[in-house]
Amino acid sequence: MKPNKAYSIYSASEVGLLLLVLFLYQNTARAQETDSLRHLPPRDYQMEIGTQVIATSKGLVPFWMRSNRNGSIPLDGMSGSITASLIKNFHEDTSAHRGFDWGGGIAVRVNTGNKAEIIPIEAFVKAKYNIIQARIGRFKDINGIVDSTLSLGAFSVSNNALGIPQLEIGIPEYWSIPYTKGLIALKGSISHGWFGTYELRSQTQFVNEAEAYYHQKSLYGRIGKPSWKVRIYGGINHQVMWGNERKIFGPAFELSNFQSFTHVFFGKAYGNNTVPTSKIGNQLGSIDQMLEADLNGVRLTGYHQFFYDIGGLYHLTNLRDGLWGLSVANTKKDAPSISWEKFLVEFLYSRSQGGEIDSKPTPSGAEDYYNNFLYYKGWSYRDENIGNPLFTSKKYLRSELPHQETEYFGNNRIAAFHIGGLFNFYDWKFKTLLTFSSNYGTYATAPAAKSVGGRIVYNDPPYFQKVNQFSGLLEIDKPIWKQRYRLGLVLAVDNGELLYNSFGGGIKLSRKW
Repeated sequence: MKPNKAYSIYSASEVGLLLLVLFLYQNTARAQETDSLRHLPPRDYQMEIGTQVIATSKGLVPFWMRSNRNGSIPLDGMSGSITASLIKNFHEDTSAHRGFDWGGGIAVRVNTGNKAEIIPIEAFVKAKYNIIQARIGRFKDINGIVDSTLSLGAFSVSNNALGIPQLEIGIPEYWSIPYTKGLIALKGSISHGWFGTYELRSQTQFVNEAEAYYHQKSLYGRIGKPSWKVRIYGGINHQVMWGNERKIFGPAFELSNFQSFTHVFFGKAYGNNTVPTSKIGNQLGSIDQMLEADLNGVRLTGYHQFFYDIGGLYHLTNLRDGLWGLSVANTKKDAPSISWEKFLVEFLYSRSQGGEIDSKPTPSGAEDYYNNFLYYKGWSYRDENIGNPLFTSKKYLRSELPHQETEYFGNNRIAAFHIGGLFNFYDWKFKTLLTFSSNYGTYATAPAAKSVGGRIVYNDPPYFQKVNQFSGLLEIDKPIWKQRYRLGLVLAVDNGELLYNSFGGGIKLSRKW
């Protein structure tokens, strides 16, 4: 099955968000003009506009041209696009603005080619008071400890799909606990969001689709003062797709909306003679650890994520699965004309899932990452993977590969090696991503798997045999015309047996203010 096109139709709420932010920025521009007349320090505004032309072979966009790009996927084949963004950050002078401050942003991509589409990538407003921040709308988001510039992507929420519209409240920067003198610091957040209408699995008795909500919370800590050579980080994040359970299951579902939310918040299971016993909604997340060390001109960062989905991590059956990363960053202030900025090596493993025949029996069986018994398209938003894009949905798999019709993610058992790099050659900046993976489908397309309660399930052929895949990217850009513009080039390739082979390239011209 070849990839579907990106979406061009958006809800009234999303259009409303765009209009709201435009209104706010109209008033912001007036305020900025007034500030300058009063000789006040200018606020931190950023604006960018760019245009891009790309071409792809066989009508397919290669993996690294479409992944971790906030759902703003270019069109297949020959296409063009215009991107525009306007961001108001918080004041840089935090000593003068420790109380209330506000900001926001809007970013839009317009694609033209075999069809035209408008994609609102971001539309949000935010406010803060001291250490507390609130923001509402659609914004770029990563949940979990990974390298934000070169990583394959966090397990829970990466920048792969469009942002889920939400209201978030939290402490976004590490806050030093009083009386610890900076030795212990915490940060965290909690969100409520709206997925919109979501397709349900066919076995639901009363409705085929229902409105779904988004719940997210996280808590992370740091041990070690910012000035120390070594610092330790760790924490957990928890995400849930849920809502309208009484509409889905009918009168047999006896919990009130508030009771349902408490079950969602604490990850509690519910069930009776009619409703299957399970955690409410599609729940998943990761438990993360990181060690950071500053050496002479180099920052070493090692991190790891444990995955959890339906209970395997609680029973310690999927400990082999996870994402391991090692980043080496150049922290020298005076870099030569030819220099490196950062290198990253990652290893992703998700073959176990606690589903091996000889694994420990659990009440929930194999994890089956991102798939869900109730929500057909699992952990996705607008058909795109919310988390790590290497977990492959059926829309991108080769059509001849075996897959289970009731599973949207046809490949979630993966062993992958990933390399990323950033380096400079005079005015040229280079970014490269190289990903090598072995893919094993899901346990539904394996010969056998450990299921609920330790029962072994034997599947009928055809089976998903091991297939290898390579995906690569090279991006280059440099300033031109008195440093006012940037010229960028991109090349990407897919070669292997998991995805359709393809090649793509593009050229971009942008201007920032």
